[in-house]
Amino acid sequence: MIVAENLRSKNRAEYLIYLWQVEDLMRAYGFDMERVRKEYLSHFQLPQDKMQATEQWYSDICQMMLEEGLREKGHLQINRNILAELEELHNRLLASSKFPYYSQMYYKVLPYIVEIRSKGGADDGCSELETCFNTLYGTLLLRLQHKDISEDTQKATRDISTLLGQLSDYYFKDKQEPLDL
Repeated sequence: MIVAENLRSKNRAEYLIYLWQVEDLMRAYGFDMERVRKEYLSHFQLPQDKMQATEQWYSDICQMMLEEGLREKGHLQINRNILAELEELHNRLLASSKFPYYSQMYYKVLPYIVEIRSKGGADDGCSELETCFNTLYGTLLLRLQHKDISEDTQKATRDISTLLGQLSDYYFKDKQEPLDL
């Protein structure tokens, strides 16, 4: 929860990836909040009030996932909404001639998207932006498992990360004062 609060206001892309990780964490613990408390949250040294708020946050995530039928896979509606917001801004930026650097980054990443999709690395109906997020999340999981990541994948991940970081920056600028698109 503390990480989520920090990322929510600083990096929208990392925030979304973190929330996907929380979804998988809840699945790994079988949506059992007692296990989450004992085996995960107990490692954090938080004051009692913060711990209670954190436990409630994770409990709410579990409840929402179960209510939305996400026991085995899929993302919460709130997370799909975040992705939709980012996609809408992404499309607006690409359609505008006022953000050539963003378009340049996108066209640098586009061959990776095409390659990932051709290898079956994207779900049917998955948007280009979601393919980027899936790639970053998949790479994160490989790192957490201490698996080797090819040089090509590392380069793609760096470029995709740059694009999504820029999108996140534009997201906050647009929220502060709407971008002149």
